[in-house]
Amino acid sequence: MGADGIRPAGATDVAAVKAVTDAAYHRYIERIGVVPVPMEADHAANVAAGKVFVTGDPVIGLVVLEERDDHLFLDSIAVHPDAHGRGVGRRLLGFVDARARALGLPEVRLCTNAMMWENQEIYPKFGYEAVERRVEGPYDRIHYRKRLAGSGCD
Repeated sequence: MGADGIRPAGATDVAAVKAVTDAAYHRYIERIGVVPVPMEADHAANVAAGKVFVTGDPVIGLVVLEERDDHLFLDSIAVHPDAHGRGVGRRLLGFVDARARALGLPEVRLCTNAMMWENQEIYPKFGYEAVERRVEGPYDRIHYRKRLAGSGCD
């Protein structure tokens, strides 16, 4: 486990990854009118592919990351509601930045549903800028990016 308490998820974490993801995103179902994509993810496949990193014992937070040619895509971040206000999300976002830098990638990208308005307040506080809004199927998404200094790609 890293100094930040974040580690790659293993097969024994799959149930916890699902439980934390469901707990974190369930409140949005009624608001956006559909099940949020992270709740329908193949958690076992993501863990097996090395895309999921968790924190806590038991798991209270996680990120799902996809390495792309020119950026790190933050596919999902989830913090169990019982752990809100304890800096878990802040540590996870710091981990994402550090991971992108370690991979030599110049930026992190993510998207969030426009109806998840809390995220539109949170992400800019961590250096993300909105770059585009697109309707993709039933999802109205805002796409963000964060350019990283010191990634070796400046």
